[in-house]
Amino acid sequence: MRTDSRLSRTLHVLLHMARHDGPMTSEAIGRMLGTNPVVVRRTMAGLRNAGYVKSEKGHGGGWTIAADLNAVSLLDVHRAVGGPRIFAIGSDRSSPGCGVEKVVNEAVEDTLREAEALLVTRLGSVSLAQLAQSFDARCCPGGPTSASKCE
Repeated sequence: MRTDSRLSRTLHVLLHMARHDGPMTSEAIGRMLGTNPVVVRRTMAGLRNAGYVKSEKGHGGGWTIAADLNAVSLLDVHRAVGGPRIFAIGSDRSSPGCGVEKVVNEAVEDTLREAEALLVTRLGSVSLAQLAQSFDARCCPGGPTSASKCE
């Protein structure tokens, strides 16, 4: 089963954007991610609609951060890019006729609800600013101004 990497890839882009002077084009972001600029624009549109980025067309245009990184959580980004349910596992029939399947479904669904609540809480508690600070501390001892040298 293939994993959904939209959240991690989008966070990657946002951190680069936060450390980049000026707009980043869909083409440049596409090259960085190894994907088509059309896919980039589709993903970035959700972030733009949420007010986290803005775009300018034409020469010198591109995508820029439009929100305070302290105010945007990982959960916000997940929701903005249309991320799927946190967990894709579960039962395939909501009203099975078999008693055993009912008991199994209830146990699995209860466990998944609890796990999802924990993950949502954690994603909601981490801001983009915290990720940027972690990146700077780990990769850019000279501070964010030297970020172009350490990626």
